[in-house]
Amino acid sequence: MKAPIYLDYASTTPLGEAAAEAMRPWLGERFGNPSSVHRRGREAQTAIGRARKQVAAAIGADASEIFFTSGGTESDNWAIWGTALGNRDRGNHIITTAIEHHAVLNPCRWLEKNGFDVTYLPVDGEGFVSPKQVREALTDRTVLISVMTANNEIGTLEPAEEIGRIAREHRICFHTDAVQAVGAIPIDVRSIGADLMSLSGHKLHGPQGIGALYIRTGVRIDPLLRGGAQERGLRAGTENVAAIAGLGAAMAESVHALPERSARVAALRDRLIRGVLENVPGSRLNGPREKRLPGNASFSFENIEGEALLLRLDLAGFCCSSGSACTSGSQEPSHVLEAIGLDREAAGGSLRVTLGAETTEEEIEALLEALPRTVAQLRQLRGI
Repeated sequence: MKAPIYLDYASTTPLGEAAAEAMRPWLGERFGNPSSVHRRGREAQTAIGRARKQVAAAIGADASEIFFTSGGTESDNWAIWGTALGNRDRGNHIITTAIEHHAVLNPCRWLEKNGFDVTYLPVDGEGFVSPKQVREALTDRTVLISVMTANNEIGTLEPAEEIGRIAREHRICFHTDAVQAVGAIPIDVRSIGADLMSLSGHKLHGPQGIGALYIRTGVRIDPLLRGGAQERGLRAGTENVAAIAGLGAAMAESVHALPERSARVAALRDRLIRGVLENVPGSRLNGPREKRLPGNASFSFENIEGEALLLRLDLAGFCCSSGSACTSGSQEPSHVLEAIGLDREAAGGSLRVTLGAETTEEEIEALLEALPRTVAQLRQLRGI
């Protein structure tokens, strides 16, 4: 078993062979600008069109509803800002949750400083938002509901379809951040009722620096980037042809492999959860046992400092995280763990282990052997 053992797939995944193969020509001899009318440009535009169809097919959308971005953060920002500003004549109220990714929360906070009202709904102890509370939060000024499909830290699968129905009943735009969900669970924008959906390539064995925003036909949205006429005038900038081709291939491959891969990863996750809860005193699972992402296992440990645990595990050959990689280095405890009721000390003793297609049973057993010993050593150092 080679080291290090990578157990941080929620942060990023390795580039898959399908994506790498699709990208290779566009990193070398096929370098045309998709906006050029000559042969090289037309070839690049054809590759983008192929990838657009692959992404659309993977989430049950039409190709004309897929817009390529630089990743999940841009997609979330565009969905929030673009919809809010594009519908300002209809209202100035947004509904979201306390556990969204910062790529949703921070644009919402900016909008609050610029004339918008934002309702941040609480979640229960397992991270679920209540559709009833979504309905009760609606006003005649509500223009957007943004609730993630799956939480990136604790893996909770939110009731997105119920929230989508509520949004449709009241003709309110519904955005869902599906960055962690796409490629991990079956996703269909029509059944969810999403008007906007964010996704990111590097979470599903595609390249980093590429993502997409699904925009349902008829949705009013302002551009986030203004300039040329790329992406039908809604997202300016020369397209990253290689990354777009890689994203399309990764999406197609993820759908093909999803049933078998998801079941295998979920079984490994369940083995990990059982082993940790049974063998590490003072441990708790963050999030639900059932309605969670197949590869997500989030724990908190009593009398443990999370950063010290990560460093010890790293030295032992395990790559894990304490939560979102986007907040790595922050001294503040996870807003997600605080939202589900953990106090500051408990939230500071967290460990997120996320599994992927390459994870093996031997790697899980190795972690289950090392983790109890590591936790015991750290407690001993603290005199506990």
